[in-house]
Amino acid sequence: MVQLCAGDEVDEKALANQVNFEGFLDRDINAGFSGGEIKRSELLQLMAQAPDLMLFDEPESGVDMENISLVGKTIASLLQKDLSAVETKSKMKSKLERKKMGLIITHTGFILDYVFADKGQVLYDGMLSCVSNPLEILTCIGESGYKECVRCITENNYEKKRVRQ
Repeated sequence: MVQLCAGDEVDEKALANQVNFEGFLDRDINAGFSGGEIKRSELLQLMAQAPDLMLFDEPESGVDMENISLVGKTIASLLQKDLSAVETKSKMKSKLERKKMGLIITHTGFILDYVFADKGQVLYDGMLSCVSNPLEILTCIGESGYKECVRCITENNYEKKRVRQ
């Protein structure tokens, strides 16, 4: 599976070791895997491909508490790869610039315990709203429910930005 994703130039055993997947390398892809094993298999394939843009649709879904940490840390590693210093206008300071990007779709927010997300938004009733820090958004939803997101939509006139369904 790893060789199909990356070819011969990758050390599949070393990658598999990072996601505790060494014992599965000789098995058919996802055959008889648990939810956590499927997620680890998907992460292994992503690690082998090393893409610049990644989509994670509910990465914590179907993963037990033992593996959520591994999944979260692996995603964080994938998204932080290739951080490099870049010069700013003042040339006195440098900042870290991410070269890998990802979109993480989550309903629970558990994955944010492991992954630093730059920005969050809520998709509510087909409209994007509540652009803010993802942890602040989840805290607000936890305390007030989605009614604050409806308020954001109303106050910011998000009707024009309806997502096509």
